[in-house]
Amino acid sequence: MTTMKTTRANLVVLDMAGTTVADGGLVEQAFAAAAERLGEDPASMIDYVRATMGESKISVFRHLFGDEARARAANAAFEDAYGELVDGGRIAPIPGAREAVEELRGQGRTVVLTTGFARTTQDAILGALGWQDLADLTLCPADAGGRGRPYPDMVLAAFLRTGAVDGVQQIAVAGDTSYDMLSGVRSGAGIVVGVLTGAHDKQQLQTHGATHVLGSVAELPGLLAGADR
Repeated sequence: MTTMKTTRANLVVLDMAGTTVADGGLVEQAFAAAAERLGEDPASMIDYVRATMGESKISVFRHLFGDEARARAANAAFEDAYGELVDGGRIAPIPGAREAVEELRGQGRTVVLTTGFARTTQDAILGALGWQDLADLTLCPADAGGRGRPYPDMVLAAFLRTGAVDGVQQIAVAGDTSYDMLSGVRSGAGIVVGVLTGAHDKQQLQTHGATHVLGSVAELPGLLAGADR
């Protein structure tokens, strides 16, 4: 006899910068450094950078520069600049983020940390925070075939790689940007949570598909525990 399995959100996919990691505007600083290195005026592109927070950084540079070679050069310069800022101690956890991940795992959920950065930068952030073993899995766009947000690929890669749940409806996605919300919706996740500690406001998050909006990721374990009932 086949029994119906739970719809409990046992796979939780969390964004990093702005959601679990406070970087104090380092993304914009690194973009500015990259633009200047390529002889461009950062002021001419900052609005687009802000609007596309959460997207794969190489995709942003492809749009801004329109040339693959220059986009790759800009992306490399961005990663270098961001890495230097990270190494300089310029990042910290969002208050309560580590405890939230630990509580989610204590509830029996699988937690995956995702980012639009390259793997080298993601690893630098994890190392700076001592988070190498905090989550069950970490993913960057290259780990999911190269497409970052707003595509659903990283969420679906988490689903496939962990085998933690039976269907996508049992996934909870949380992030601070419109693109995080879109990636969650497009993946079919049953719960898509926006948090107000990063780039976009409540209206932007809801417009792009948030099922819930929280003050911060620290509130997520309580939300999901309540949804289990």
